[in-house]
Amino acid sequence: MTTCERCGTQNLGGSRYCDECGAALWLTGNEGEVSKGGPQGNGSQPNGSGSLEPREPSLALANSSGPQSAVISEPETSAPRAGGKRRPHATLVIERGSSAGKKFLLIEKDANIGRWDADGGIFPDVDLDSDDPEAKVSRRHARISLNDGQYLIEDLGSTNGTFINRGRRLAPGNRHPIKDGDEIIVGKTFLRFRVLN
Repeated sequence: MTTCERCGTQNLGGSRYCDECGAALWLTGNEGEVSKGGPQGNGSQPNGSGSLEPREPSLALANSSGPQSAVISEPETSAPRAGGKRRPHATLVIERGSSAGKKFLLIEKDANIGRWDADGGIFPDVDLDSDDPEAKVSRRHARISLNDGQYLIEDLGSTNGTFINRGRRLAPGNRHPIKDGDEIIVGKTFLRFRVLN
């Protein structure tokens, strides 16, 4: 059985989506979970040499005193860091409202910000679905990219806009540089961007 991390429903082993809420079970790393344990329970599979390789995207949990959140990272494409895992290079922290303090770890070079939509196949790296009760964040709202040590943010044609340090609304498709400590507003959600060393 595979337990949905979003709603807690028990689903048949091998299910890719939750029968109750539609969450993508393969994103949680529980797909193929074996009730008596075993190597497949961690979302990995043998690669023929006896070691395990990621089968689907892995889940990285944020360590914070507030509510815990997760950011999905694609399987590794570059040399792994110590312990075989890549470290996050930046974070986004919600600054206002009931989710204040919630932290999203940015692991990959490109991180999409938006709202989860299983029917539309949209699974953003920074999923603000549960933190955006008024639905002011678009499903595909913005993207933060890391290129040659420079962070850039781009609005993806959102309905309610993306703002940096309360300046003018970003024009969709134009990349704007951001730096450590910048405030990013998507819809009505206030985020603080932090670069990790």
